[in-house]
Amino acid sequence: MRTSHRAHPTARILRASLLALGFVVAATAAAQDKDWPSKPISLIVPFPSGGTTDVLARALGDQLSKTLGQPVIVENRPGAGATVGADYVAKAKPDGYTLLMGAVHHTIATSVYRKLPYSFQKDLAPITPIAMVPNVLVVNPAKTPAKNVAEFVALAKKASPEFSYGSNGNGTAQHLIGTQFQAATGTTLLHVPYKGSGPLTTDLLGGQVTMSFDTLTTVLPHIKAGKLQALAVTTARRSSAMPDVPTMEEAGLKGFDIGTWFGVLAPAATPKPIVTRLNAEIVKIVNSPDFRQRMHAAGAEPLSSTPEAFAKRIDDETAKFAGLVKEGKVTIE
Repeated sequence: MRTSHRAHPTARILRASLLALGFVVAATAAAQDKDWPSKPISLIVPFPSGGTTDVLARALGDQLSKTLGQPVIVENRPGAGATVGADYVAKAKPDGYTLLMGAVHHTIATSVYRKLPYSFQKDLAPITPIAMVPNVLVVNPAKTPAKNVAEFVALAKKASPEFSYGSNGNGTAQHLIGTQFQAATGTTLLHVPYKGSGPLTTDLLGGQVTMSFDTLTTVLPHIKAGKLQALAVTTARRSSAMPDVPTMEEAGLKGFDIGTWFGVLAPAATPKPIVTRLNAEIVKIVNSPDFRQRMHAAGAEPLSSTPEAFAKRIDDETAKFAGLVKEGKVTIE
């Protein structure tokens, strides 16, 4: 007696239906990728308007709108050292219509915040960096008459009450640089976190805080106007926008080499064809003479790479800052 191994007609129909459905879903997804973008794109800035992240996002958004044929709308979602905006994008629909203007701060926050509702390395897909901006130690000359780092350190050690430094949030590059600076100089500074560079700069100009280690793009106009005094940049090389301002290393503080990069990321599951298209379009913009000129005028160095190289930068810097955070004992609940 033979036993038939042929599938029941109902099972065959079910398998065929599921296979057909799979083809339909795949075809629909492919069509959506091909038609992308067909509506406006949101570029999330995790800081208030007026800061470097916002300035760079708007400059990129203007150009990207032209090349993609759809509006790129910059949306500010500040809070918790840029982690609120990153969390919003990490949880957004991965369809290429919600992007993040990320920054080096996110690789620091990974180690500083004990509990983050997202993983910067797992929940976001790197597309490309767009610029590297030096951080610069600046003071209000009307309040603090230091002309160089040595003079500032001498004043800080005598100050009562202690000098304060503003940052654009807990767990940001400015916060970490301030911690490093205190360890290297033996000074005690009061950290005053803000939601972004815009409100920080307002208070620095008004004398509410003594100093900051803000990005050059934000403070350069005020330095040129004589309202702020630049004492040193925190990168290994001097800035082409301020060639007369020394590095921290040249000022006698060893081991300083922190700049702030900015770059575009998408939700992790964003289709690869969209990520590839975005990378190609943004790299083309970053390397265009007009965009490069705008970046140099703002004190930023244009920067671009493949998504893979950008991911490696993020991994390497996350590990680097984990060591600095541990050394400086910087933690935030």
